[in-house]
Amino acid sequence: MSRNATATIHLGALRANLRRIRQIAPRSRVMAVVKADGYGHGLERVVRALGDADAFGVASIADGQRLRAAGVGHRIVVLSGIDEPGDLAEVRRLALDIVVHHAAQVAWIAADLDRRPLRVWLKIDTGMHRLGVAPDAVAALHARLLALPQVDREIVLMSHLASSDEPASPKTGIQLHQFALATRGIAGPASIANSAAISGFPDAQRDWVRAGGWLYGLSVVDGKSAADFGFQPAMSLDSKLVAINRVAKGEAIGYGETWRCPEDMDIGVVAMGYGDGYPRSAPSGTPVLLHGRRAGIVGRVSMDLMTIDLRGHPQARINDRVLLWGPGLPVERLADAAGTISYELTCGITRRVMFLEDDSNGTT
Repeated sequence: MSRNATATIHLGALRANLRRIRQIAPRSRVMAVVKADGYGHGLERVVRALGDADAFGVASIADGQRLRAAGVGHRIVVLSGIDEPGDLAEVRRLALDIVVHHAAQVAWIAADLDRRPLRVWLKIDTGMHRLGVAPDAVAALHARLLALPQVDREIVLMSHLASSDEPASPKTGIQLHQFALATRGIAGPASIANSAAISGFPDAQRDWVRAGGWLYGLSVVDGKSAADFGFQPAMSLDSKLVAINRVAKGEAIGYGETWRCPEDMDIGVVAMGYGDGYPRSAPSGTPVLLHGRRAGIVGRVSMDLMTIDLRGHPQARINDRVLLWGPGLPVERLADAAGTISYELTCGITRRVMFLEDDSNGTT
């Protein structure tokens, strides 16, 4: 039998989160960003739940292949664009949109003998300094794209925000100003807002918003949970107690003897470890839920197992379920304790965890 570590994907929560995004940005079309296997939730199941989205954003052509093979007819945008000229044939076969973020990509399109128009998004570097065309090169490159018979007339102008999760930072305002200067006099739809900007910077809500973390109920604002903004967690991670041991006062628990029992006490052993994607860096005291009440990790998380403090849980029994994150225990609590972000945790669930689907209307 399996280890019984399960990740339950709440499809109703995904749908509710998309509706919430439309409430916040009612005048924008919504691109649901489903890269990294739907932020670890499963690409095909996420897209199936989010059928009301206007488009899907993926990281690679390979993701587009998976979605078209699954029968998805929506607009699909390859956010990293093409990596070499040979990619264009597959882009056309799959009817994918591509993001253009450097001049070499434009040259590859211009040299392509296939004249069927491609749908293009032109990415502008307004201060993220990762991918994007320099602001002073935008007008010329946009004009060159428009002149190509291989490019559709509607080119979406886009940028990415570096600090929209920090409402007090001036960076977002600076980037919005740079975008306005770079696109002055250029007609066409625009897309700037990521999840944090959708809720925090209404001025960034243009023709398209690109929703990632909010769709999955993952917080994108430091110090806040997604529930603070009306979003629901789309994943619950849980496992079971496989042993309960009575351990004497002063005895150490786990590798490295990092935690000692302050009294004679029961220690629970949970079938969950870094081999399942739970972070080894989670310190003693990191919360889990047993019967809906908090217990804390003690000792070091190992590959297959973790140990928890069962003081205050006299009713605990072997095979009881233990919630690692989900409704009632935001994944951000674990992320903060482990020194990481919630995105990394959901994306890091490994193949030995069993995925289940909950298709109820929402999470409770």
